[in-house]
Amino acid sequence: MPVEFKDYYQTLAVPRNASADDIKKSFRTLARKYHPDVAKDKKMAEAKFKEINEAYEVLSDPENRKKYDQLGANWKQGAQFQQPPPGRGGPFRQTAGRGMGGEDFNFEFEGTGFSDFFEQFFGGQSGHSAGGASPFGSRRPAGGVDERFRQSAAAQRGEDVRGDILITLEEVLKGGMRAITVRRTNARTGQEESQTYQVRIPAGVRTGQSIRLRGKGDAGFAGGSAGDLYLRVRYAQHPDFETRGADLIGSLELAPWEAILGATVPVQTLEGAVSLKVPAGTQQGYQLRVRGKGLPAGGGKTGDLYVGVSIQVPPQSSEDEKRLWKQLAAKSAFNPRTAG
Repeated sequence: MPVEFKDYYQTLAVPRNASADDIKKSFRTLARKYHPDVAKDKKMAEAKFKEINEAYEVLSDPENRKKYDQLGANWKQGAQFQQPPPGRGGPFRQTAGRGMGGEDFNFEFEGTGFSDFFEQFFGGQSGHSAGGASPFGSRRPAGGVDERFRQSAAAQRGEDVRGDILITLEEVLKGGMRAITVRRTNARTGQEESQTYQVRIPAGVRTGQSIRLRGKGDAGFAGGSAGDLYLRVRYAQHPDFETRGADLIGSLELAPWEAILGATVPVQTLEGAVSLKVPAGTQQGYQLRVRGKGLPAGGGKTGDLYVGVSIQVPPQSSEDEKRLWKQLAAKSAFNPRTAG
C-alpha cells in the first residue's frame, strides 16, 4: 500500500548534503521554536514537533540516513510516495492479524507520534503482530474456518499486536495520558471498525520498555481471550537534553570571567530555570551537577542534571574592553601552553 513520502531534509530545512552538525543545529533551533510547552498554538506545535523529531530520528543516525538516501535516490520520480493510502487522512500504521473466522485483518494506530512512512521503512519489526503466523498452524483449512472446524477447535488466544509510541521527556518526568486510536480492517471485505483507548504513560518509563493494553490485540478464537497491545516506548529527541538512564545531560555557556571568578547563573531544567553556583576556576568541559533535576529513577528517587561547561569568548570587544584585556595579559603569568 503506497504511503506519503516524507522529505526529512525539507522538514529540518537543511540541504541533502548537510553535515551532522548542521542537522543537529537545525533540529535544536526548530525544536525549541515548536516545542509544545512554549508555542502559543499548542496543537499545531505538537504536530510540527513530532515531524521534526521523526526527521531527526532518521537523519541523525548514520545507518538510517544512508538507508533514507538510498530510498530517496529517485524521490522526485517516486509517484508511489506522493499520496497517502486511500481513505487514510491521519498518521496510521499497519500490522497484520487473524480474526475468529480465519480472515486477515489489518490493525492501524493513530496517535503514537510516527507517520506511516517512518513505520514502513524505519519502524523495524515492532509494527507486526507477534509471531506473524496463524495461531492455528497447519490445522487452518484453506479459505478460512468452516463451522464444523469452529465447533471442534479448542479455544485459542488472539495474537499480541506491537507498535511504537513517541514519548517526550516532559511526559517521562510527569507521566500522562495519551489517546490511541486502533482501526481494525478486514483485508478481504474492507469492513472497518475503530476504537480509541486512553493510554496511561507512567512517570519514569524508560525507552525500550513496553506499555501493555490488556485485551486490545487480536481477537481470540472459539472463546479464547484476546491478545494484548504492546506499545514500545521511544523517547522524543529534546533540543536541550540527552538522557543517560535517569540522568539528563545538558550544556552551560559561561563567560571567561564567570569561569575564573565563579558566579551564580540560571540553568534550564525540564521544570524551569534554577540557580547554579559555578565554582571559581571552572574549566572548559567540566560537568556541573544539578541534583534531583533528572527523570524519575524509581523507588522515590530522581536522577540528576549534568551540564557540560563551554566557555564562550566575546566575538567583539570595545576599545575599553580591549584595553582591560591587554592590562590583564600584561599582569597575568598564566600560559596555557605550559600549564601542567
